[in-house]
Amino acid sequence: MTWPTVQKDPEDLPVPPNLEEYRSARVGFTWDEARAALDGLPDGAGLNIAHEAVDRHANGPNADRTAIRWLAKDDRVRDITFRELAELTDRFANVLKDLGVEAGERVFLLLGRVPSLYIAALGAMKHRAVVSPMFSAFGPEPIRQRMEIGSGTVLVTSRRLYERKVAGLRDQLGSLKHVLIVDGADGLPPGTLDLEDLLAAASPDHRIAPTDPEDPALVHFTSGTTGQPKGAVHVHEAVVAHTATARFALDLHPDDVYWCTADPGWVTGTSYGIIAPLALGVTMIVDEAEYDTERWYSILEEQRVTVWYTAPTAIRMLMRAGDEPRVHRDLSALRFIASVGEPLNAPAVVWGQEAFGLPIHDNWWQTETGAIMVANFVASDVRPGSMGRPVPGIDVAIVHRVGDDEHPGVEVVEEPDVEGELALQAGWPSMFRAYLDMPERYASCFRDGWYLTRDLARRDADGYLWFLGRADDVIKSAGHLIGPTEVESVLTAHEAVVEAGVIGVPDPVAGEVVKAFVTLYPGIEATDELLRELRGFARKRLGPAVAPREIVVAERLPKTRSGKIMRRLLKARELGLPEGDLSTLETPYDATPPGAAGTSAPQGAGEGAP
Repeated sequence: MTWPTVQKDPEDLPVPPNLEEYRSARVGFTWDEARAALDGLPDGAGLNIAHEAVDRHANGPNADRTAIRWLAKDDRVRDITFRELAELTDRFANVLKDLGVEAGERVFLLLGRVPSLYIAALGAMKHRAVVSPMFSAFGPEPIRQRMEIGSGTVLVTSRRLYERKVAGLRDQLGSLKHVLIVDGADGLPPGTLDLEDLLAAASPDHRIAPTDPEDPALVHFTSGTTGQPKGAVHVHEAVVAHTATARFALDLHPDDVYWCTADPGWVTGTSYGIIAPLALGVTMIVDEAEYDTERWYSILEEQRVTVWYTAPTAIRMLMRAGDEPRVHRDLSALRFIASVGEPLNAPAVVWGQEAFGLPIHDNWWQTETGAIMVANFVASDVRPGSMGRPVPGIDVAIVHRVGDDEHPGVEVVEEPDVEGELALQAGWPSMFRAYLDMPERYASCFRDGWYLTRDLARRDADGYLWFLGRADDVIKSAGHLIGPTEVESVLTAHEAVVEAGVIGVPDPVAGEVVKAFVTLYPGIEATDELLRELRGFARKRLGPAVAPREIVVAERLPKTRSGKIMRRLLKARELGLPEGDLSTLETPYDATPPGAAGTSAPQGAGEGAP
């Protein structure tokens, strides 16, 4: 199904765009120029993320600008200026120094979106410790796995989270030396320290020691499909890509009020929920509470948010809520909306245009890339369903793997509209430098100078990239290679469907056939008539070889906390396979809860047959 392009004219934009003309921007861009836009440490002492995000503003004319506006669950508001943030992060860096924590040691954060999380992350990077944020919703086992793999020596957390999730496994964490409790005023669990007391006693002045741009700064864990999570290591040099891509892909300007809804436990919530906006001197909104439709629209309105970065799951939840919560709001300050986490289906892009007068701009990147690699830009035409074009400084190709284990290589596809694996020319500043303790796994990600993403895509004649699915998700049916994303996009174009997850299931004739799981808008009943309509809707747009043979209506689909539908879990439950690492699963999941409905097409020739 083809959706009309959203035409853009830079002259119609309320603010002159940072990237006005795509092709000239790519030709004229160099990473050296992007580095030169940052200050670097005084006296040529290197590059440190926290200096770029905090100190260079605190020591200049923006010292009293609000860096973080924190919105508490109980509706309290706390503004933290760059000057105040500099002092607080200096104090935290000195806390680590006073505790004897060495540069390179790993500081784990287990907190909700509270000011202490941001202070600890930036303060630890000032001390040249390595920061690893975790989701506060993690259970004990994911916490143990990550801290064990990462050899964490410091944990910053709350009393409740420590007592519920960490105290019982403390003896298993041999490297853990210090637990800092952020809310210990009413009493401390045994073996922990009160962070507020430590901050009060620490010096408010800290000089960042020389920092090599290649010094590790962050470890982000990405879920393993079958085994333990992988710890992707990022270095201080990554800030060069964070700032450049935030200017190009998010069009951030110094006077913006910016809201990234991602939790820092997800790489987006660190790269673009901490580092990039602060490094650009932007005021960022931090909301402690979880998703709530009315609250989100209230934040957009009352905080006069200008740039909003969120996830497709949240967009679909807003779509599902209908127009009523939004129509009485004044959202006129909003000028740019972007989304990441999984492919943004074309109907959601179009809904943004209808609901806000702004298309929602999809972009693509991974934990391993550290920063946005492909985007739909503010001044460029948007092709709904496309993840956009490569950002300046990033060279992308569609490749086919060739050779064998002894002589691996890639063949670059030059022709448009050919399916293949998305690959990036290695060497951009935020590229991950290792997987912790997995050197062979890391080396296997690269061939012939290309980072192989394991995401399948195609590139059209104008350079727009279209996501087809993970390599492991591709469905092979009667000689056809079917990307689940194209099927999901068509299903969500139906007025009854909110979300769709598509997998391949074994078939004795075709090898595999397509099975779809969908959720419906409130008030729509999963009748046999609707399911027949959905099958026909999909066949008409996809053809019988690609359309789902079977459709199941479920109450919800399994998603990670970043909003990505876990197709592998759908498939594992369907086929009785091992489920692998579920540490990033949003909530416990039952694929076919009571009351779910499904329908299958007849086998063999006829309806739904390949």
